[in-house]
Parts: sequence; structure tokens; C-alpha cells
Amino acid sequence: MFTGIIEEVGTVRAVARRGDVTRLEVAAALTLEGSDRGASVAVSGVCLTVIGRAPDGLAFEMGPETLARTALGALRPGAAVNLERPLRFGGSLGGHLVLGHVDGTGTVEAVTRVESTARVRIAFRDRGLAPLLIPQGSVAVDGVSLTVASLDEAAFEVMLIPHTLAVTTLGRLAAGRAVNIETDVIGKYVQRSLAVKGA
Repeated sequence: MFTGIIEEVGTVRAVARRGDVTRLEVAAALTLEGSDRGASVAVSGVCLTVIGRAPDGLAFEMGPETLARTALGALRPGAAVNLERPLRFGGSLGGHLVLGHVDGTGTVEAVTRVESTARVRIAFRDRGLAPLLIPQGSVAVDGVSLTVASLDEAAFEVMLIPHTLAVTTLGRLAAGRAVNIETDVIGKYVQRSLAVKGA
């Protein structure tokens, strides 16, 4: 489990496909501590397992399901990714509860700069995400904990403050870019419970 508070921006070093598994190598510094083989790390909002560690980076494997459900399949060497280690019990929950289980992808429709902040509009293809997004509710975009500023049936908007723009990959967003979306876990449990009860 994560918080959506990004610890550092890593750089993709290599992406290599072998059969149905893709190996991803990422240069990292802060997130190396405690990220031994078998540990979990959120890579742009996707919980991945560390399969190798170097003095200055981490290696992961991605299967077909991960590539189909997330935007990680578009990564190329040189791309920037948000990195976060799991929440530790007793640690500070600065963002919101993020599982690293992406609900779907969205496409950036517009980035509007407003002085030092930015307003980003993201369209989502899966209309099943609509009931899980609420105005002023929590959403993770590429692993970053954000607040939904506005919402319609096919898109939502978030406001990015200067700090977020500076310390995450969201400062590099442009129209047409695919992003990972994870809705609030509490809403997912409520929706599932109501569905099972036939409400």
C-alpha cells in the first residue's frame, strides 16, 4: 500500500521484452533503500516487484496483464517515472490510500497553465470509472495523490501546485499523453458491496 506522495523521479534505462514478460530497468537513488529483491515499489502508480538491484537502480518484470491495464507499455529508455516505496506501519499518510492497482488509463486532453499552477483535464475510456470519481475526492494519476477539481461523465480535472509540478512527472504532461488512473479504494469497496447486495 502506498500514499501517492512521490519520493523521487526515476529514469528508465532499459525496456526488454522476453516472451510474454517485459523487463524494466530504472535508475533510482532515494527509493533504493529497503527495496531489495522481492520488495514492492510503485512505478508511476503501478505496484511492481523488484527482481534485481544495482548500486544506482532497480529492475522489475511486467506481465501481459500489467501492460494491458496500464500505460507502462509505452515506456522507453529516457522516460521519467514516479517512484514510491510502500507505506510503513506507523508512517505518515500524507496523501491517501493507494494500492498500486491501476483501474484504467486516461489521456491528457489539455494542460492549462494558470500562473505557477496547472489545470489538467484527463479523459478516461472506461465509463465504469465515472461512479468511482467524485468532485473533491481522491484520485491517483501516475501514482500521484490528487484531488478531483471537476468531473463530467467522460473526463475529470485536477489542479497541480508548483511543488507537484516540480517533483513529479506531472510537470511534463502534455495533451495526448496516456496516464495511469487509480480511483479511491473506499469507493471501490462501497460500489462492490452495493452491487453484491443488488442495490
